[in-house]
Amino acid sequence: MNATALEHLAASDAVMRRLIGDIGPCDLRPPRRWSPFHALVHAVAHQQLNGTAAASILGRFRALFPDRRFPAPADLSGVSDGALRGAGFSRAKIAALRDLACKCLEGLVPAPREMAAWTDEDIITRLTAVKGVGRWTAQMLLMFQMGRPDVLPADDFGVRNGFRIAYRRRQMPTPRQLLSRGEVWRPHRTTAAWYLWRAADRAKDKVM
Repeated sequence: MNATALEHLAASDAVMRRLIGDIGPCDLRPPRRWSPFHALVHAVAHQQLNGTAAASILGRFRALFPDRRFPAPADLSGVSDGALRGAGFSRAKIAALRDLACKCLEGLVPAPREMAAWTDEDIITRLTAVKGVGRWTAQMLLMFQMGRPDVLPADDFGVRNGFRIAYRRRQMPTPRQLLSRGEVWRPHRTTAAWYLWRAADRAKDKVM
């Protein structure tokens, strides 16, 4: 992660400075070079599930396409809803996958090269037109697929809980409160969110 981000966060926020000192440098990995379809399938699989369960579903999903490293949007037409249910997708997630594949084939979900010139909000607006893809899902693509540096998923429970813990608040902040506080972290809110996730993880580990 860019050292400039750590310098900015440490200089602008005493709590972030403490988190950086306690946790160490941000090891947010470079973006995965996945297509938007690939990334959004993963994001849909992870919705409301832990990482282990989602990984199992994705493994069974990929096994439905033995000749592909990962299926293309057109490949979904060759598998039944029953097969997708067998892989572990709910009916709502199957509907989301079908709509995602359709919108990719229609060009409504743009290619990575086209999206590279778009603003974060333009990308979120386009992607949330897909059934089952909300703002959070689009933000995960921005952060982990596209490597956008200034994304703050204020609706994310882990980020909000990490803020509550790090800032020693009794109550969970509202998304609006988190966004307001996050203004001092611009233009490195992705890195700030990573530290808040780690703060929540450390508190969970201590309880366990």
